[in-house]
Amino acid sequence: MYTMINESKWERAMHCMIFRNCAEPMFCVTFEVDVTRFLEKIREKGLSFTLAMVYAVCKCGNEIENFRYRFLDGKVVLYDRIDTSFTYLNKETELFKVVAVPMTDSLEEYVKLAEKTAREQREYFTAPPANNIFQCSAIPWVTYTHISHTISGNKENASPLFDWGKYYEKDGRYLMPLSVQAHHSFVDGLHIGKFAERLQRFLDD
Repeated sequence: MYTMINESKWERAMHCMIFRNCAEPMFCVTFEVDVTRFLEKIREKGLSFTLAMVYAVCKCGNEIENFRYRFLDGKVVLYDRIDTSFTYLNKETELFKVVAVPMTDSLEEYVKLAEKTAREQREYFTAPPANNIFQCSAIPWVTYTHISHTISGNKENASPLFDWGKYYEKDGRYLMPLSVQAHHSFVDGLHIGKFAERLQRFLDD
């Protein structure tokens, strides 16, 4: 479900138009999150850390309105809820598949559904990405300080991308790089800052 935005009365209309016409309207920010308590709780529950992180970032992303704006048939819409999509490695072929899973009300429920969906999906790509998704990808082999993405060339693809790398120990805490790529027509640095704060609270709680 979504709401069509009346751009003539929308206070962000000018910002949207300016960045919509940029050669590259997406921008990416990388920052560190403390996953110490989250990692401890996930291990206690016997859950997949990666899939639990997918839920965490998508839950927090959903809570910030700017991350739910999209272009649809040339118009701006605001989705009620954004679902998830993540990469999942086939260890035998060392190729990843893209798995789409709807958001759920609880982390445990989501991880269970995501594991089942990923396990049963045979195709690497089942369909073009939906408009109302967050795209997530873990890179657990390296701790990075910067990341870039392939660009489709579609300036109206406004689905945010969330990536995270290998966590590492420092002064008794576990820190992990996390990146957010978003469309500047809808998302500013302020909103990424709000997302970072909300995500850290979720990981701590």
